[in-house]
Amino acid sequence: MRDKLGLLWSLLAIQTLCTAFFLADALGDLLFHTDVIPEGSSDVFELIVVLVLIGSTGFTALQVRRVMQRHKHIESQLRAASGAFSEIVDEHFNAWALSEAERDVALLLIKGLSIAEIAALRETKDGTIKAQSNAIYRKSGVAGRAQLVSLFIEELMADTITSVRQAD
Repeated sequence: MRDKLGLLWSLLAIQTLCTAFFLADALGDLLFHTDVIPEGSSDVFELIVVLVLIGSTGFTALQVRRVMQRHKHIESQLRAASGAFSEIVDEHFNAWALSEAERDVALLLIKGLSIAEIAALRETKDGTIKAQSNAIYRKSGVAGRAQLVSLFIEELMADTITSVRQAD
């Protein structure tokens, strides 16, 4: 990615230098009748070349800008994917007003641990974990673990899909 961006910047710099040279030559020929380039080339043709170079330089600049924006957006998405999940989880847990114990159980449910495994980790009974799980499902408005996990996956995917569509 960085190699392509460097190449685009190099091409843009070369196009800009060529455009400036040809523009100075064409304006010099038209205004002062001085030749930087030997006789035999048409002033009108040079002016057309300059206009094409200006257009292509502008196009290249736009492409460089788009690549940089997309690169920045992708880096942002990667940061979001690594840190946003916990932020999204915290936002939902706060909105659902989960207790600390329910937060811990919910995280372990999302991670895929069984009721027995959660009970062993928390040093409590299976019934307590089942009751906390039911409270979590009720507060979150889902029917079970699969819907709880799906809720977070859908939110992350919706952000990704929206972000990708905006970048295109």
